[in-house]
Amino acid sequence: MADECFTHPRLAPLYDALDADRSDLIPYLALVDELGARSVLDLGCGTGVFALLLAERGIEVTGADPAAASVEVAAAKPGGDAVRWITGDATTLPPLRVDVVTMTANAAQSITDPADWRATLRAVHDALRPGGHLVFETRDPSLRAWETWTREASHRVDEVPDVGPVETWVDLLDVDGPLVTFRWHYVFASDGEHLTSDSTLRFRDRAEITADLRTAGFDLREVRDAPDRPGRELVFLARRP
Repeated sequence: MADECFTHPRLAPLYDALDADRSDLIPYLALVDELGARSVLDLGCGTGVFALLLAERGIEVTGADPAAASVEVAAAKPGGDAVRWITGDATTLPPLRVDVVTMTANAAQSITDPADWRATLRAVHDALRPGGHLVFETRDPSLRAWETWTREASHRVDEVPDVGPVETWVDLLDVDGPLVTFRWHYVFASDGEHLTSDSTLRFRDRAEITADLRTAGFDLREVRDAPDRPGRELVFLARRP
């Protein structure tokens, strides 16, 4: 189930305003160009920022996400009618044969159950044409990024158009092996409402991901350093034979 920040009707529309810097997507655009892709499945598309950037470049795009509220935000944006939007996860996809499947930001790490992760990889394999590629990123667990997920480090107040000031911060709730759980807080100045959204990410190491990809039938072509966050995240590039 998707987190409240993506599913709640008051929180989903805030996502773009609170995370306005999406320079992390530029390397993915370059990689899609590098692979010569003409069709892309953006899995975990959220509010559709990357899917819409691809569509603007004339690429045939399918955006899929289990959070209906986020998909509704995406579809309502200018250019939204150029993308095929699907509410659901990889295992609910209709038959596809795309050149590239992407999972940007935390999309891959949000799939925390090992069985769900393996099912996702199998479904992605089926959605790719032979020779197609899966591209996704994951944080390097050895850096223990969650140790900085504190109110002191994250507290801010943003002026959101048509909403007013919104105060946000994050609290780390639990670290259980590879699973890290945290809670985002949202306080609306207009009426004082305080909403929260709990999330859990799975921090997989390189060896685990490599094994899972091979089990799902992929050839691991390359593991790159994330250009926008060097030394902190890995970008996996795998190919369906």
